[in-house]
Amino acid sequence: MSLRLMQHRDADGIVRVIAAQGSRAAVVPGVASVRDLAMRAIAAGQGLAQEVAAAGEGAAIDLQAEFVAGRFIAPIGHDDPAHLVMAGTGLTHLGSAEGRDKMHRDAAAAEKPTDSMRMFLEGIDGGKPAPGIVGQQPEWFYKGDGSQLVGPGAPLTMPAFAQDGGEEPELAGIYLIGPDGTPHRLGLCLANEFSDHVTERHNYLWLAHSKLRQASLGPELLVGAPPSDVRGVSRIVRDGATLWEKPFLSGEDHMSHSLANLEHHHFKYAQFRRPGDIHVHFFGTATLSFSDGIRTEEGDVFEIEAHPFTLPLRNPLAREAERRVVVKAL
Repeated sequence: MSLRLMQHRDADGIVRVIAAQGSRAAVVPGVASVRDLAMRAIAAGQGLAQEVAAAGEGAAIDLQAEFVAGRFIAPIGHDDPAHLVMAGTGLTHLGSAEGRDKMHRDAAAAEKPTDSMRMFLEGIDGGKPAPGIVGQQPEWFYKGDGSQLVGPGAPLTMPAFAQDGGEEPELAGIYLIGPDGTPHRLGLCLANEFSDHVTERHNYLWLAHSKLRQASLGPELLVGAPPSDVRGVSRIVRDGATLWEKPFLSGEDHMSHSLANLEHHHFKYAQFRRPGDIHVHFFGTATLSFSDGIRTEEGDVFEIEAHPFTLPLRNPLAREAERRVVVKAL
């Protein structure tokens, strides 16, 4: 039974770490955050499961009741949001090139593969190298720092200037950089890597702009060996009714890149190995409502659920108020 870690905010505002296996869940005593727990595990030279066992078991928690009450926050964070890096990789899943290729194909050059298709095919050929061999590097993008990380139930807010607010149901790897600069994978989360697909479709060179958006994480951090076959459902609910729903697949069985290859090409950069930093890395998806012609509206609710996670990820869509930015010369 896989260990799942959560961060829970009580009615008094105190954040506690919850450990769950199956339907049994309890407070991890004496731990202020999942990051704190992980730092202790690294210092002790042991894994998160061993650190949880060493801490003992606190009060029992009814996961469903606390979820309904909205008391779970993102399962990872940093006291200084500038030290949490959100980034991701695209064109990593089998079938993920189809929607992207539709977006970027020029009818006048229909017989020439787009850059997206070329990158996808290169990943198919070299994205899962044998151990010890460096594979093909993937598409990579930056999303923001910890100020852009949204927890379960909180709104995903698009900027006033955004042309679209679209869901991307996927897995995210959660990492802590140890004191010696070694990246440690804490586990995986269910995630919504929220993007602006209309902006991206206009010009592929605007992909970087389209990704500078918030993103959300589900309540649970799944600890241990990453599952290779993750099957879930992504849906959009409007005015209480399902507007769109589609299954999605993730895990290495359904990917053109191995997690090890994606991790290597992120952490090979020294600036991403700064001790104490948290990294949230989104592994990509092949399922988008945008590819099916859906245009989201404020008030829509994104719902993502997948086994082996036991709690869904839900976020309503909002738009921030317009704010004119004035640059002042000093």
